[in-house]
Amino acid sequence: MMNNPLPIREFIVPGKRAHLVGIGGVSMCPLAEVLKGMGLEVQGSDMNESETVAHLRALGIPVSIGHNADNLGDCDLVIRTAAVHDGNPEIAGAVARGIPVYERAQAWGAIMQRYPNALCVSGTHGKTTTTSMCTHIFMAAEADPTVMIGGTLPLLHSGYRVGQGDTIILESCEYCNSFLSFFPTVAVILNVEADHLDFFKDLQDIERSFHKFADLVPSRGSVIVNADNPGAMESVAGLKHPIFTFGLENPADCTAANLTEEDGRPVFDIMIHGKFYAHVKLHVYGRHNVLDALAAASAAYALDLPGKAVEDGLASFAGAGRRFEHKGTFRGAEVYDDYAHHPDEIHALLTTARGLGYKRLVVAFQPHTYTRTVAFFDRFVEELKLADVAILAEIFAAREQNTMGISSADLCRNIPGAVYCSTLDKVTEALRKTVQPGDLVLTVGAGDIYRASEKLLETEA
Repeated sequence: MMNNPLPIREFIVPGKRAHLVGIGGVSMCPLAEVLKGMGLEVQGSDMNESETVAHLRALGIPVSIGHNADNLGDCDLVIRTAAVHDGNPEIAGAVARGIPVYERAQAWGAIMQRYPNALCVSGTHGKTTTTSMCTHIFMAAEADPTVMIGGTLPLLHSGYRVGQGDTIILESCEYCNSFLSFFPTVAVILNVEADHLDFFKDLQDIERSFHKFADLVPSRGSVIVNADNPGAMESVAGLKHPIFTFGLENPADCTAANLTEEDGRPVFDIMIHGKFYAHVKLHVYGRHNVLDALAAASAAYALDLPGKAVEDGLASFAGAGRRFEHKGTFRGAEVYDDYAHHPDEIHALLTTARGLGYKRLVVAFQPHTYTRTVAFFDRFVEELKLADVAILAEIFAAREQNTMGISSADLCRNIPGAVYCSTLDKVTEALRKTVQPGDLVLTVGAGDIYRASEKLLETEA
């Protein structure tokens, strides 16, 4: 945040020209479309050509490839992603010319102020799935929402949509306190755990951030919290705003009754304040997805949607991209991919997978960031022992430098029988040698580990 004496809402008006640095990103592309729909002139830059870039150009949005100060032209403001640093030539060029520079989260915050309902889904994990479930429910209700998800949803064929209804649904991330730039009327807190310790000091610091997020909700809005998660409940302790809870283990305003399984998938009644609201048959596995469904139903209830929309919406939900996503079959083994990168997520994923009746569970895991690997080293070791075969790719650096001297090989030495692979090609080769008919193969991580399963399946084709 620099060079911005005025709030960004002063610039989010028809006729202003916005330049988006990293416009091809998962949350920048929909931002570009929304801004254009609001009457702004939109342009941008990205490092590479892509389908997203082609899509934006087809909408009449100019996109330059490569970052150069000349790309700014006569823009009135610059919006950047968190991945774009101050040394970027376009950011430096904007500062030199006195063009205000804003963060992506600030732009989304200004936009959501124009919607009567801003449904913001937060939490250490489960955000993408729950936001996707909410999208299915609101689409089933024909509410025509605007949506921003941090992953691909098959229903939308992308991670976003621009609607004409009165509701905007956003996945809301705590990293760098991004969600504190939002203006939620409904704030969902799924869970609060220690994570992103390269930014936050400790769990208490994270809980304070979530408390501030919940405190953004106006008196007419709703704060929806997981009663089963201690961190989530601690984050709203002392909050002046009343809270609405959901849960399975502790008393809650929204809970599941008559919980059973059909073909391994949860079936249950959603009860709100002790009264029947909806009967749900999920097409995704696991207790964690029941909690996500309760969170989505609670948000729907808060915004006066009928239980029928919850039933229909969740009945059509078969998972978001990279969330236990079926990739194909290799030599009689089923291959799935999942974004899990926190020990809690890995525990939920692997315990669910182990209950599905496959011969063996073969897991190729790629840790995400050095700081997270160090912070949860022992937890990663314990959770990965749930696999029958563990193959570890080298750590995905993301935004970090390896100043800690940590490697996936260190994890591997503590997991009996685990295999360390220094490259993704070696991961694919290890899978090819290991996989047997009847196995469940999982590639796991928030980086590019999914490429290993894709290459594996290419050899089967």
